[in-house]
Amino acid sequence: MASELSRVIDQVCREKGLDRKVLIESIEEAVRIAARKRYGNGYDIEIQYNDELGEVEVFEFKEVVDKIADERLQISLEDARKIDPECEIGDSLGIKKDTEELGRIAAQAAKQVIMQRLREAERDMVYDDYKDRRGEIIHGIVQRFDRGSIIVNLGRTDAELPPKEQIPKETYKQGDRIRAYIVDVKHYASGAQIILSRTHPNFLAALLENEVPEISEGIVEIVSVVRDPGSRAKVAVRSREADVDPVGACVGMKGTRIQAVVQELRGEKIDVVPWDPDPAKFVCNALSPAEITRVIVDEDERAMEIVVPDDQLSLAIGKRGQNVRLASKLTGWNMEVTSESEYNEALKEISHILLNVEGINERTGLGIYQAGFRSAKDIAVADPEELAGAGGLDLDSARKVIENARRFLEEQVKEDLNLQ
Repeated sequence: MASELSRVIDQVCREKGLDRKVLIESIEEAVRIAARKRYGNGYDIEIQYNDELGEVEVFEFKEVVDKIADERLQISLEDARKIDPECEIGDSLGIKKDTEELGRIAAQAAKQVIMQRLREAERDMVYDDYKDRRGEIIHGIVQRFDRGSIIVNLGRTDAELPPKEQIPKETYKQGDRIRAYIVDVKHYASGAQIILSRTHPNFLAALLENEVPEISEGIVEIVSVVRDPGSRAKVAVRSREADVDPVGACVGMKGTRIQAVVQELRGEKIDVVPWDPDPAKFVCNALSPAEITRVIVDEDERAMEIVVPDDQLSLAIGKRGQNVRLASKLTGWNMEVTSESEYNEALKEISHILLNVEGINERTGLGIYQAGFRSAKDIAVADPEELAGAGGLDLDSARKVIENARRFLEEQVKEDLNLQ
């Protein structure tokens, strides 16, 4: 029986990957609870696992006394010497108890505690194994589906790929292999919850790092990543060594490296662009593959007016504004794209009408003009908030522009009167 318990402990530790010491402590605690149920709380009971015998030993300790006051905690010298002939008054005598006396109910309680400790130990081990693995790519097998989430078997535990972390129109069936990014690991009383993602920008960054040695070696750095998962992505990269082309390193010979990532993301188009410390140059790179002819920068509003050739307008904006939207997120600059002919026409109008009003420059004037403010009179009667939105101004600046427009009109009236 003793060797059987030892075999069970070894088997559970091996199969569940548990620490042997933790399991033995759990068994000792279970037997301690069972002993309290059997003998009550008034006794001095100690429990310990004997590794040599492979059994849990229960000892009841009693003080050797001349006259007994409490039978639960004391034993007479005469009775004590029947157990240990060498004991003396004042000694603490340990009496080994028969564990069979614990009974069936106590044994069942012990079993429940053991199972509870096993579950807790397993939960803690899973959390400890994965808590430092946030940001890693992991492989798993699709186990089942739960209210839109994909439950992925990782071997020792399951992970969840929620609907919002799944690439649109990407489908899986039970048994499929899947790669995903560990975005979070949470610790609950019920166990560790591992959250996976295939839409996170860092999933794309991690895939690139796996494919491009220059990134993993620190020669090429990924500065920022933005994605429309399943459709298009933009990655800004820079090199720490002058002789290494960061874009070429990521794309690879004949595009082999980037294609491996594209295939994993089921055809998501990836634009790899060079980062530049000059914001205007970086924005031009980010709008690739469109050509840029002019950039008007507003540092205060962190905004740019991008002028492109007429035949490049749709390319620069992209389908449903996707290209300019991703470029804006990648660079952190607000962008408005216009064609050369539209810009020149507007500029011509602006130069004759709006630029006479103090506080209006080319960029703000273009926005105001496109919003329908075609004259100083239109500006003079404008709503400050509407004008601010159109010209990319703050509210105070918009109010000043309106005051300047009114003053400009008053001066024009005075000049007309003087001429009469």
